[in-house]
Formats: sequence, structure tokens, C-alpha cells
Amino acid sequence: MSRAVQVLAPVFGALSILAAWQFLLPLSGLPAYIAPTPTKIFAVFVTQTDLILTNFLPTATEALAGFLFGNLAAMMFAILFAYARFIRVAYFPVVLFFNTIPILALSPIIILIFGLGMTPKIIIAAIICFFPTLVNMIRGLASATSSEEELFRMLSATRFETFLRLHLPRALPMLFSSLRIASATAVIGAIVGEWIGADKGLGALIIQATFNYQSDRLYAAIVASSSLSIALFALVALIEARVMRGWAR
Repeated sequence: MSRAVQVLAPVFGALSILAAWQFLLPLSGLPAYIAPTPTKIFAVFVTQTDLILTNFLPTATEALAGFLFGNLAAMMFAILFAYARFIRVAYFPVVLFFNTIPILALSPIIILIFGLGMTPKIIIAAIICFFPTLVNMIRGLASATSSEEELFRMLSATRFETFLRLHLPRALPMLFSSLRIASATAVIGAIVGEWIGADKGLGALIIQATFNYQSDRLYAAIVASSSLSIALFALVALIEARVMRGWAR
């Protein structure tokens, strides 16, 4: 399959779905207040730009900050657990236990502790990013074979050199896979936090539009949140390509 086809095929798929939504869905008799057409959704971005931006920026800030803090914490704990066996045995089960708590149950507690500002939303987004990255990076750091470990010992490599030249390169593919997932979950975490308690943000806009039967605003907020996730995903993919290319040199 040529490069042009690989690029154009997804564009064709998206446009065909939008065309069917625009022209065929109204013929089904589905009311516009349930499923507005793409042109009506797009009109919200044109006529209510300030409203969308006012709610988009807080969610983007919370998601990006939560993404950074959650994944940085996960990477540091993964390295600690990988090289300190006693700490891993003692505390990793505790971490797994916290992972079993649904984020919808944990969010009200975090908001009660930290209030209704931006901080609890960042914490919720960080928590939802933390666990997958932690588990996958621990697995990546432990993925070196015994033969590779033996080779580095024979070469008298220090523990840091072994980490830098063997364990970290082994962990990078799994780390970036987790970061790609976290690019979407960070946005979900920010929106969940805004559902619990906020008057600004895409999550708050979704709730307000739902209760006021403003379906065009509702769908526009969903499109904006999805666009934010896609932008974060693309940023992670770009960084991954550059890091992996530089590491291979």
C-alpha cells in the first residue's frame, strides 16, 4: 500500500462517515436535539468560540499538568521498585490496591481535600495516568535477558551504565505505549474531576449542555475534548519518534 493511500484512506473514511451523518441521519427521523448534524456542531465553534475556548483552556491545562506529573511520578516509582526489591515487595501491593479504587469514587474525596480549584483535577488526571505507566515501565525495566545481564557484568559496567545502556532502552517501547494511552486518560481524568465539581472546563460544559438540552454544545464539547486527546497523542508520538531515533544512533 502506497504512502498516499495510507494517508488519504483515513481521511476518506472520516469524510464518508460525516457525509452519512449529515445527510442520511436526518432522513431516519432522529430529532436534531438528540443528534445534531456536523454542520450544526461546527457552527458552535464559529458562533460560540469564546465559550469553547473559555472551557477548553482549563481542561487542557489540567490534562497536560496531570499527564506530566502522573507519568513522571510513575517513572520514578518504577525505577525505585525495579532496583529496591524490599520496597517493591512492601509497597507495590499497596499501589495495586489503590488502583482498584474506581476513579469516580476517589474523585469526590480528592475534591473534598483540595477544594474546587484546578489542583484536584490535576491530581485526578495524574492518578489515572500513574498506574498503567508504572506497571508497564517496571515490566520494561525487568525485560532484559539473563545473557544480556551477564554480558554487562563481564564488561564491568556499573549499575548506572547497565541501567542507561540496557534497562532503559528495553523499557522505552513499553513506556511510550503507556504514554500514548495516558494522553487520552489524562483528558478523561480532567473531565471527570470537572464533572464532580467545577464551573469551567469541558466537563462542566458537557454537564451544563446535557441538563439544558443544548445538544449542539454537548457534541461540540465532546469534539473539543477528543481533539485535545488527539493532540496529546500526536505530541507523544512525535517525541517517541525523535527519542527512539536518537537512541538508535
